[in-house]
Amino acid sequence: MPTNIPIEVDSAVTTIIVQRPHSQQVQAYEKWLREMVPLAQTAPGHRGVNVIKPHGANNDYTIVLHFDSETNLRDWLESDTRRRMVDKVRPLLNEDEQIDIKTGLEFWFTPKQTTKVAPPYKQFLVTLSAIYPLSMLVAWLLSPLVATFPFLSIPFVRAFLTSVIIVGMMTYVIMPRYVRLVAKWLYR
Repeated sequence: MPTNIPIEVDSAVTTIIVQRPHSQQVQAYEKWLREMVPLAQTAPGHRGVNVIKPHGANNDYTIVLHFDSETNLRDWLESDTRRRMVDKVRPLLNEDEQIDIKTGLEFWFTPKQTTKVAPPYKQFLVTLSAIYPLSMLVAWLLSPLVATFPFLSIPFVRAFLTSVIIVGMMTYVIMPRYVRLVAKWLYR
């Protein structure tokens, strides 16, 4: 299913796909998911997938796909394999799937299913409170590597390596969990 959501740069992207199976089709839908996830994992540029199952009165299955670039993401979304699999699942769904594409930083502060946006000062405080301790920890953890491999002590190389680790940790590990943890305060 082609999407019309523009992304300006070819950088890492997160795709959120929401699907709502009929209540009597949940088992068949989950069987389909067990077939679909490994197929997505073989797509070029695929960096991970999370499936969030419904909870409470919610019947949404949220599939979060991470790709290294918009190009690879679009290739997967428009591939014959995915098209065939979506055609296969369509009869099990209450409505067509919803696809939303987010860049790494935008994904941190976009709450699910609400129009509320965190105020910039709160985004700043949350980001700072995560990056500051992480920057100290990463620098400390890299010290033994710098001692072992002297080329890592070159300021540009060390700063680049530190930045790669921090941005990766923030995008894929820390911020998705941290934002959920402080969501009540963040979106109030």
